[in-house]
Amino acid sequence: MTENDTISKIKLFCLANSLTENKLDSVENDLELNLGRVEKAEIKKKDFYLQFDLDFRKEAKVMSEHYEVFYCLEKSIRRQVMLLMQEKYGESWWEEKVDDETRKNVEKNIHREEDSGFTIRSEVKIDYTTFGELTQIVTKNWEAFDDLFSRGQRAFQRIMNNLNQLRGPIAHCCPLAEDEVVRLELTVKDWFRLMG
Repeated sequence: MTENDTISKIKLFCLANSLTENKLDSVENDLELNLGRVEKAEIKKKDFYLQFDLDFRKEAKVMSEHYEVFYCLEKSIRRQVMLLMQEKYGESWWEEKVDDETRKNVEKNIHREEDSGFTIRSEVKIDYTTFGELTQIVTKNWEAFDDLFSRGQRAFQRIMNNLNQLRGPIAHCCPLAEDEVVRLELTVKDWFRLMG
């Protein structure tokens, strides 16, 4: 093999590698996957991110998995509650079926956010309820949820209470103990079983 042949093969290898990387970028973007390759956003944030303590960065990476699970779960619970309340009581369910204290707390939270000058988190009032208030909405209007939560109101309340307890460390940037990671996984499974 001549030197030109070797150079040509190296160039061909580099071109094939570049095309493969480009295709993997497309797959990751299209399917919203992380294939464990270096992310471009990571490179951009390094100038400030590396200033944080390494232990905090490692902890954050571990906790991000739990946050992602809880984010999806909480969003789906809130949407499910809203849809079932609308289905059972119509568009005015918020005014007619949510107690005054919860509605007042939600209005305070909305005004506080508007007054802050930051972008408001949502246009949907249920997104401003606490987890406890969300639980009360369901239990006080159980007939709208009876078919979905076939295991009963007590099971629902127990699972929501567990989720509320687990939510604290995740929402307030504290690491979950190993036992609590297991408890989170089990409680999420309980949630899906509750709807069976």
